[in-house]
Amino acid sequence: MLYFSALISFLKLLIPLLVVTDIGGAYGTAKAGQGIMAMGIRSPELLMKNIIPVVMAGVLGIYGLIVAVILNGKMVKPEQGTGYTKYSVYSALAHLAAGLCCGLCSLASGLAIGISADAGTRAVGAQSAMASSWKKMGFTGDAGGQVTSSGDALFVGTVLIQVFAGNLGLYGLISALILSQSEYYCDNGGN
Repeated sequence: MLYFSALISFLKLLIPLLVVTDIGGAYGTAKAGQGIMAMGIRSPELLMKNIIPVVMAGVLGIYGLIVAVILNGKMVKPEQGTGYTKYSVYSALAHLAAGLCCGLCSLASGLAIGISADAGTRAVGAQSAMASSWKKMGFTGDAGGQVTSSGDALFVGTVLIQVFAGNLGLYGLISALILSQSEYYCDNGGN
């Protein structure tokens, strides 16, 4: 039982925190990249404009790194002579909960960013390609002055969806920071 809290503390950094947040960020980046490349075929001028979801998905891995550094600083080595640790099981489980909170929220956020970015960037590219083909045929698309919105309405909607999807990871980071403050240190190696 002496090293149980140490085992939990190292597992909380490796598995739920860093791996899961990076899976969320990687999936979001890959899925958003698919949509951006598909959109870039039809409308290459919009390629850099639609790079926002890749940045947002990459931030998720940084959230995991921030929490990992904070939690790593809270772990205490066992005493030299006795081998007893002052890092309690309570602290280890609270920090495990922080890691799971940040990791799973970042995973959900990465999935949401990736899926919405894939669909959104493809739609923005299709709208742009359709508008340019209409202009080539001589249509203005204003239906006698009745249409007042520009072609950016779909892009703005897509960005708003991705911002709200990215907030899931931010909420997980904030919750993990709050949970990381829960700690109890043992005295004389007792739990």
